[in-house]
This record gives sequence, structure tokens and C-alpha cells, in this order.
Amino acid sequence: MTPPNLAMNAVSTVRDLRAQVAEWKAEGLRVALVPTMGALHEGHLALVQQVMDVADRVVVSIFVNPAQFAAGEDFDSYPRTLEDDAAKLASTGPHLIYAPTARDMYPDGFVTEVRLGGPAEGLESEARPHFFHGVALVVSKLFNQVRPDVAVFGEKDYQQLMVIRRLVIDLDLDVEILAGETAREADGLARSSRNAYLNAEDRRRAGALNVILKDFGADLRSGMPASEAEASAVARARDAFDGVDYVTVRHAETLAKLGDGPVSDPARVLAAVKVGTTRLIDNIAV
Repeated sequence: MTPPNLAMNAVSTVRDLRAQVAEWKAEGLRVALVPTMGALHEGHLALVQQVMDVADRVVVSIFVNPAQFAAGEDFDSYPRTLEDDAAKLASTGPHLIYAPTARDMYPDGFVTEVRLGGPAEGLESEARPHFFHGVALVVSKLFNQVRPDVAVFGEKDYQQLMVIRRLVIDLDLDVEILAGETAREADGLARSSRNAYLNAEDRRRAGALNVILKDFGADLRSGMPASEAEASAVARARDAFDGVDYVTVRHAETLAKLGDGPVSDPARVLAAVKVGTTRLIDNIAV
């Protein structure tokens, strides 16, 4: 079955997806997957372009995953713009859109869960304890459905990237995980589908997040103790925004907490703040 009114090649069922991928594999072609929830922006298109260089065929999945939303979150209001997304992708060059329905992905009687530890603990899980279990579940299903040789995930969702890399290692999944650089607006704000929720004033204020993270990283590189640099960044974020879930520094690979002194290990500074009613996340390497 093909989703209606899409200008490029698209399927919505596992059966049709696997038939197409099987043809490619029979030809010895390398297949890439770009998982998305739609509402595509330039950051998503950059991920597509990135894997076009390392694969012969590219599948873009578009699925708003209910398993990663809790009650009261924005699942119902999350932008669904499938036809517009397909038009954007048509100019970028992927070979197939996979757009399953929730009933296709989670049919009646579905009961399986994926439980996580390690890099899934803390940070986003403090505010959204359900989130990574839902992400790991849908990504596991997508990997099994598409059977890609390579998949790409944006660094903007850095903790998610680390969780997926751990998932692939732990479950012996035969897929290479690439990281895509965070796409940013002119003022440094990380591109996100949820940026569409910001009104003009909140959008102006949101640009301060990247500035705070850059200054946090500079303080750490100068040798400032991590506890002092973090306290300064948190204070600035509380002055700038309507809520702060975290502004912190973690080990770049494990996301483990670091000591209070100067940082010597590879590190990442990460933040989640609320601007108006919109929750923004961002991170940069130290």
C-alpha cells in the first residue's frame, strides 16, 4: 500500500518495504535508513545527504511514535506534514519513504517493551522516564523492518544517539550508526520540529541557549572546575528561560557524571530548558 498524494516512491507496510529492500539487497546494494518523525527541516535533509554519500539506496522513515510520548505531552499536536515532507525529500534524493501507521507498527495485542540502562539514565529520563524505552522500541523495529547497513541520527539528540549506539552493541545489531552534525539557525538555535511552537518573543529568547553552552564549554576548556562552570551556566539559564531541567557536563561516550574538578576526559555539555511552553534541548562538544 502506498500513502496517498505523495510525489515520490513511498510505502506504508512492512511487506511492501521488505519487498523493495530485498530487491536492492539482491543487487548487492548498500541500504541506509534515516529515521524521522516528519515535520522535516534542513537538519533532516542534511542527514539524508550525509548517507547518500555512503549508501546506494536511502530509506527515510516518517512515523510519529506514540511509544515515546507520555500522557499530557504533545503527541496529538505534534506536526504531521507528510505531503510537505515528501516534497522536500523529492529534491534531496532518497529512494523510498516508509510511512507506517500506528496500527501497522503496534498492532492489536502488542505487549513487548525494551528496557534500558547506562546512557539512558538521567538527563532526559529525569523529565521523561518513558522516552528512551519508546525510542529503543521503535528503532529496534525499524532496524528489523528495513534491515539497513547504515543508519544516521542527529547529534542534536545526543543522549538518544548514545542510547542507540549502546543498543546496537548490546543486541548485536548489524547496522553502522553515523552521527549527523546539529543543524542550526543563524543565531545558533538548534533546528527542531518543535521550534514551530515558539512565538516571536520566545524564538528571540531561545537563541541564548547555544550561547550559554558555548560559554560553558569555554570555561571548561580554560581549566575552570566543572562544578563552578556548571553552576555559572545553570544560573544564566535560569535567568534567561522559564524553566531549566538540566545544564550539565558529562563524559562524551558514556554520559557518566564527571568529577567536580577540571575536565580531562572527552566531554559534552548538555541542556534542556523551557521557553514559554516549549521544551528545547541542545548540546555541544567540549
